[in-house]
Amino acid sequence: MLKTNYLIAALVIFITEVWIAMYVHDDFVRPWGGDVLVVVLLYCFVRGISRLNVLSAALSVLLFSWFIEALQYLQIVRILGLEGNAVARTIIGTTFSWSDIVAYTLGIVLVVGVEIGRVKKHAL
Repeated sequence: MLKTNYLIAALVIFITEVWIAMYVHDDFVRPWGGDVLVVVLLYCFVRGISRLNVLSAALSVLLFSWFIEALQYLQIVRILGLEGNAVARTIIGTTFSWSDIVAYTLGIVLVVGVEIGRVKKHAL
């Protein structure tokens, strides 16, 4: 059931995300690229461990990312008393941003576009 190609992609993207977080301190790649890539990472992981099809996995990841952003709007880290927990602040996030919603959406559109392209390529 495990799909190795998706899991390898998830691992490569995870390493890229860590590299961006540690070494990129700009106004484009870190905020936009990181947010686009995080949904691609989650999508690859979900596809790697589940039997969900492209659209189900993509929609699930998109809704999950929007949900996490909504929790940031509600200041869930503060509500749970985790302000001092760097891991919680990093994973959940602390600041709501419409640009994050846009980046997550663009990331999923990219994923679906690539997947559709792959299907068309194999159909030829």
